[in-house]
Amino acid sequence: QVQLVESGGGLVQPGGSLRLSCAASSTIFSISPMGWYRQAPGKQRELVAAIRSGGSTYYADSVKGRFTISRDNAKNTVYLQMNSLKPEDTAHYYCNRDARIATPLGWGQGTQVTVSS
Repeated sequence: QVQLVESGGGLVQPGGSLRLSCAASSTIFSISPMGWYRQAPGKQRELVAAIRSGGSTYYADSVKGRFTISRDNAKNTVYLQMNSLKPEDTAHYYCNRDARIATPLGWGQGTQVTVSS
């Protein structure tokens, strides 16, 4: 069973930056379209960014121009660089397959991002 391990979250002031990492335990990752999701308290989980195995990307309007998704297939790792963070970016962040294209795998523990002064 593929395991996904997210890391890199934390507390940051508005306008700050964080870089999230997601390590997958299987090489199936390298051929899967991957995405970063977030879930804020009381809200549904939403896809914020996605990247196909070939590198093409998708961003939700709410993060476009501020977040950058990338991947290193050799390391089975996907990243999310988050700049110009806003309080509304506060959420628990998860990675998984891009649900628009492929069936998600089992969810990992995620990583908490809190944007607050």
